[in-house]
Amino acid sequence: MSHRAIIVVDIQNEYFPCGKLPLVGIELAAANAAKVIQDARARADTVIHFRHEMQDPQAPIFTPSTEGVEISPIVQPLDGEAVILKHHPNAFRDTDLKQRLDAKGIKEVVIVGAMSHMCIDATSRAAVDHGYTTTIVHDACATRDLEFRGMAVPAVQVHAAFMAALGFAYGTVTTTSDYLKG
Repeated sequence: MSHRAIIVVDIQNEYFPCGKLPLVGIELAAANAAKVIQDARARADTVIHFRHEMQDPQAPIFTPSTEGVEISPIVQPLDGEAVILKHHPNAFRDTDLKQRLDAKGIKEVVIVGAMSHMCIDATSRAAVDHGYTTTIVHDACATRDLEFRGMAVPAVQVHAAFMAALGFAYGTVTTTSDYLKG
């Protein structure tokens, strides 16, 4: 029995060019996430998908019951794989993720998805805080350009800063290729 789970965070239509919040490099990140998921299925690792929705039915993004909140076909869950609805960046907050992981004896989590600077960061830090060995597959994650005090921060720099911080004290940050070799 595997003690590893792949946590697929918010690879939803909203983040693709057709959505309301497109991310830089989401297509490549989703394709890499699909490789990690396929590998997990072959190893009989647990795969858990997350889908973010805002609680306000009038929210401008991640609006409930819209195409934007649907999981991308690139990483489509299989029958039997958990799909957990969340309303906060941290996938552990107000969900049963920890209980599901503990019930399966999971010791290691591998995190892929979106957005690097929000849900990937929050979920990775929480996973470590809960005692899980944590790996973030950085090229299976994506983010967007940001702005801070009038300064444009390109997505590549946002992503690099967050991956550097996570790799410093919160987990192993690796590429899809290196992860699949292990």
